[in-house]
Amino acid sequence: QVQLVESGGGLVQAGGSLRLSCAASGSIFSFSSMGWYRQAPGKQRDMVAEITSSDTTAYADSVKGRFTVSRDSAKNTVYLQMNSLKPEDTAVYYCRFRRIGFTYWGQGTQVTVSS
Repeated sequence: QVQLVESGGGLVQAGGSLRLSCAASGSIFSFSSMGWYRQAPGKQRDMVAEITSSDTTAYADSVKGRFTVSRDSAKNTVYLQMNSLKPEDTAVYYCRFRRIGFTYWGQGTQVTVSS
């Protein structure tokens, strides 16, 4: 089992910044990727950003140039730096951890961007 603890969500005005953190513990061997997904009310959960064990990154088009995903392998933690936030970024953000044969999700953290 893998436990994921997310933090850093909150309320921010449009144009502001937030940094999300997700710390992984437990059976984190054979880690393949960690990333962030988000789900707004009434919408599906979509990928926001992802980083692999080789530090390859991927972003949704809607956040490119504004969000940056990074990781600290010593702390088994992945971060999402979110700048120039927009009201449409409002959602519950979920951390995802993948290793061979398994996918784990965090409990989610709310990000609300006011206009």
